Formats: sequence, C-alpha cells, structure tokens
Amino acid sequence: MTDEIDPKDHLLAINEAFYAAFASGDLGWMTDIWSARQEITCIHPGHFASQGRTEVISGWFDILQQPPGISFANAAAFLHGDTGIVICTERIGPHSLAATNVFRLEAGRWRMVHHQASAIHVPAEGPGTGEAGSGNMH
Repeated sequence: MTDEIDPKDHLLAINEAFYAAFASGDLGWMTDIWSARQEITCIHPGHFASQGRTEVISGWFDILQQPPGISFANAAAFLHGDTGIVICTERIGPHSLAATNVFRLEAGRWRMVHHQASAIHVPAEGPGTGEAGSGNMH
C-alpha cells in the first residue's frame, strides 16, 4: 500500500476547493487555484470568453466582490495524462448550470486552466441541489 492520494481524489478535492473559494468570495484562494504557468480561459454564463491570467482573474475579482450563493453536486473526474476534467452541476439560487473545470498537473498539484458554466434545465428537486463542498467524491 502507498500513502499517495489517488489522482482522481486529488482532482476532486481541488475542484471542491474552487467552489469553496467561489462561495466564500476568497480571491486569494481563487487566484491560487488557477495556473500561473499555463494559458487560462474562463466562460461565465452569458459572457464572452475571458483569455489570459489578467482578464480571467479580473473577472473573478468582480464576481467575488459579492459572491453568489453557489453550491455544486454530481462531480465526476476524468484523467487524461497531466490533464484532469471535472464536470458537475452548479446551483446559484434557482438556477442550474452545467460546469466543466479543466486542470493541469503542475509540480504534483492540479491547477485550473479553464472553467465554463452554462444554464441547463433541471427540475427544482433534481440533480444539483448539493451544498458547496458536498460534491460527489466518487
């Protein structure tokens, strides 16, 4: 047996940290989650794509001034070498969004390189009703 953490569990943990930073409005934590080495991109619902660290972090600065009540659920991780993808359902108030979070492994740690969320139709009692930090860890 090894004491090393499973790569998918590590990926899901950093995805959970992303949503915790988002929910708490912690820009420092949010900034640390994003890669400083790779080109990064972000597409928020109803917005054009943000490209590059300055533009992406500036967008998060604006959002985190008044963080929305966000939660996530149904997180599933997929590994492709040094790239990890997490898909999940976000809930912001009555709205459900499908989210894709892409990470790259840098010095043994997953760093976000892309986030995109878009509206979906989900009945009020359907998936996506979890709390921040309650993502499915399997």
